[in-house]
Amino acid sequence: MSSEPSMADIDLSSIKTIDDLDVEGKRVLVRVDLNVPIENGDVADDTRIKRVLPTIAKLKQGGAKVILLSHLGRPTGERSPETSLRPVAKRVEELLNGGPVLFLDDCVGPEVENGLKSLGNGDVAMLENLRYHEGEKANDMGFAKQLAALGDIYVDDAFSSAHRAHASVEAIAHLMPAYAGKLMMAEISALSIALADPKRPVMAIVGGAKVSTKIDVLKNLATCMDVLVVGGGMANTLLNAQGVNVGNSLYEPDFVETVKEVLASAKKAGCEIFLPVDEVVANELAPGTEWKVCGVNDIPSDMMVLDQGPKSIERLKEKLGEMQTLLWNGPLGAFEVAPFGKGTLALAEESGRLSKEGKLVSIAGGGDTVRALNMVGATPDFTYVSTAGGAFLEWLAGRQLPAVMALASQASPARAAVG
Repeated sequence: MSSEPSMADIDLSSIKTIDDLDVEGKRVLVRVDLNVPIENGDVADDTRIKRVLPTIAKLKQGGAKVILLSHLGRPTGERSPETSLRPVAKRVEELLNGGPVLFLDDCVGPEVENGLKSLGNGDVAMLENLRYHEGEKANDMGFAKQLAALGDIYVDDAFSSAHRAHASVEAIAHLMPAYAGKLMMAEISALSIALADPKRPVMAIVGGAKVSTKIDVLKNLATCMDVLVVGGGMANTLLNAQGVNVGNSLYEPDFVETVKEVLASAKKAGCEIFLPVDEVVANELAPGTEWKVCGVNDIPSDMMVLDQGPKSIERLKEKLGEMQTLLWNGPLGAFEVAPFGKGTLALAEESGRLSKEGKLVSIAGGGDTVRALNMVGATPDFTYVSTAGGAFLEWLAGRQLPAVMALASQASPARAAVG
C-alpha cells in the first residue's frame, strides 16, 4: 500500500469559505470549471454553469466585482473558435438574468487590466480561455502572478479541476487571500462524509470497464469501507483472480496478481468484497442480440459478461438495505446498450428510494453514474451528486488534491501575500 500523504492528512476545517466574507467593492477572481460542450457556437450542456451560479450570485449580492476564470478544451497554445469561452459567457449571462457579463478577449495583460476597470460593484466579467497560455498547465508562478494582479481575493469553485496543479488552481492560491466557493465546499463536505467519518456500515460501489483505471481506488477503499462492490468489466478480473473462468469477457490478466493483493488487504481490514453470483451473457455487445443468464461458474467460453444477473441484483439490494452510507462511482454493466443496463438502473432506483426515505446517505460521481441516475430520475433523491470526474477518483484513491491542499495551506498567514 502507498504511504503517500492522503486527503485524510489535511485539516479541511482550516479552509476558509465565502460565507461571511466582506467582498463589497473588491475584485474577486473566481476559478470555475466551465469546460462545457459547445455545438454550433452554443453551449450544449449547461450543468456545470448552473452548479457555480450560487457562488457567483452570492458574490454579486455582496457587491463584488466578479471575474470568472476557466479553461475550455485542450488548445495547444493556439486560439480557435471551438475553444473560446465567448459562448459560455453568453450562457452565463442568460442564466444569471441580472445584467450583462463582460467578456474579455484574453486573461492577462494590459488590455485585460484596462477592460476590468469598467466593472462596478455586482458586475461580472469572464476572461478568455486560460489554456491559451502555456503558463497555465505548467503551474508557472509568473503567469499566476499576472492573474493575481487582476484581483484582491481569490475564490476556487472548480473542484473538478482540483486534481490539477495548474497556475489558476494551485499557484495563485499561494499569492492572495484564497477561499473556497459553495460548489467546492459542497464537494469537499460530501466526500469527507463518505470517506473520513461516514455513518456505518458504509458501502462503496466501483464499476467500469477496466480495473487498471481504478486500481488505486480499490486499494484505498478496501481499507476503509465495510462493503466494497465491484461491477462492470472490473468484476471479471476479480472473479478471474478467484479462479473463475470468465469466458470471452473483458478482463485484464496482467492485473490479476495486483487484484489478489487488494482482496488480501480487504480481508485484513474487515472489508467485504461483493461480487456477482450470476451474470447476463451474450456473444456480442449490440442492441437486440440474444442473451441469457448463467451462474458465475458457468460462463460459456464463447460468451461475454455484459451485466449482473437478477440474483446478484437482489442480493445487492438486500445488502444495500443494511447500509447507512453509499459511495458510488461506475456502472455495473454495459448499461448504455439495452438490455444490459438492468442491473445499473435497478441499483440507481433502489439507492434513490432509500435516500428519499432518509435511510441512506448517498454520494455519487462520474459521468456514467450520473447518466444512470438521470435515466431513472434518481438524481434529486441522492444526498449529493458530484460533477467532478478525475478529482472525484483521485480523492477516492486517497491522493491529495493540489487545489484543496493550497486552500488548506492558507491557514499559514505567510502564504497570503503577493510575491
